[in-house]
Amino acid sequence: MKTFPTGGVHPSENKLSSGRAIELLPLPEVVSIPLAQHIGAPAVARVAKGDKVLTGQLVAEAGSFMSANIHSPVSGTVTAVDMQPNGQGLRQMMITIKREGDEWAEGIDRSDKLVRECSLTGPEIIARIKEAGIVGMGGATFPTHVKLSIPPGKKAEALIINGVECEPYLTSDHRTMLEHGEEMLVGVTILMKAIGVERAYIGIENNKPDAIAHLRELAAGYRGIEVVPLQVKYPQGGEKQLIAAVTGREVPPPPALPIDVGAVVCNASTTYAVYQAVQKNKPLIERVVTITGKGLKEPKNLLTRMGTPIQSLIDAAGGLPQDAGKVINGGPMMGRAMVNLASPVTKGCSGITVMSGRDAVRREPMQCIKCAKCVAACPMGLEPYYLSKMTQKKGWEELEAQMITSCIECGCCQSSCPSYLPLLDWVRLGKQTVMGLIRARSAAPKK
Repeated sequence: MKTFPTGGVHPSENKLSSGRAIELLPLPEVVSIPLAQHIGAPAVARVAKGDKVLTGQLVAEAGSFMSANIHSPVSGTVTAVDMQPNGQGLRQMMITIKREGDEWAEGIDRSDKLVRECSLTGPEIIARIKEAGIVGMGGATFPTHVKLSIPPGKKAEALIINGVECEPYLTSDHRTMLEHGEEMLVGVTILMKAIGVERAYIGIENNKPDAIAHLRELAAGYRGIEVVPLQVKYPQGGEKQLIAAVTGREVPPPPALPIDVGAVVCNASTTYAVYQAVQKNKPLIERVVTITGKGLKEPKNLLTRMGTPIQSLIDAAGGLPQDAGKVINGGPMMGRAMVNLASPVTKGCSGITVMSGRDAVRREPMQCIKCAKCVAACPMGLEPYYLSKMTQKKGWEELEAQMITSCIECGCCQSSCPSYLPLLDWVRLGKQTVMGLIRARSAAPKK
């Protein structure tokens, strides 16, 4: 069974909602839409307080090439364009809309009819994806039109679809592959056409045998698409780990990118969104979000409009349990703890995990016993304990030399530490600081 060669861990899967079909979450009365739902420059608002908007209407335009359009998830009246707290309590610019129905913008095909044939050229496909505001929906939120725009001198050889979903608890990609597999495969052919490749691989971990069997049966009707079962190992959903597992090629350290080994990687839910954008002219205004946790009455997979308050998803799953200690945007390995449950669902929100009881409490850190388990677990071949110590000592030059920017913030180091050291916290801080120093250096006037 294929997998990546370096590091990795095996956390408890806890896929509590894998057998739960996607349900439609009722529309919220008010939505808050952040202008920064993607990597890159925030979008620029194109509406003002008092404006009437339709579902699917452009409300914020990409602020640069590395940015993404944002569309209204409901119809109604704009009540504010101002700073509001996000899930971590940090204030950011958002558009607030009071829903007054669900009247859709003209030209969006809302039917369930499958549209297989795509007559658009590669550049036309990329332009439509850009117009629809599609970004990576696995959490990275990289604008998809940027990923598909192959730099001069580079050549794509294969498309890899990320159906791994290795993060514990989360099942939104799993259910999307099962319930929208045909549309997803059409999306694969569209992406293949956009980047000019003849081969595509769909990587799925072996703990999803139903998805593997379902997509293999469907893929028999499509040329050049292969479903690749993978060994269960976290973080196999990381781009570099997935490329290594599927193709055997290893992406060099930064600034190298997947395209340097001929690969373009797209998430399974992103691929479905590409189908909807290109074949149905539907912008990215909704997504499947897993609401899960051992203490929840009903873990679910909910089709949710962007801007919906997180609290609405928790209520749909039976409300917070009495012993709830932490709510995480994402999963327990890479997600971020939330302090504001009124904050909205965004394009990169694949799940909300409620941690209860002992699972929600950090253990008291102890002295390092120098076991090197964090080194063995790191999928990037780094030395997390050393990076943590150097961050505490503010050794920025040494951290840069030790390639701290290669860290993918997967949390393998911290989860494997028998002394419960907050390794990821320190490494994340060190990485952010070093990246800031690199940006400042590159922006400084040349002498």
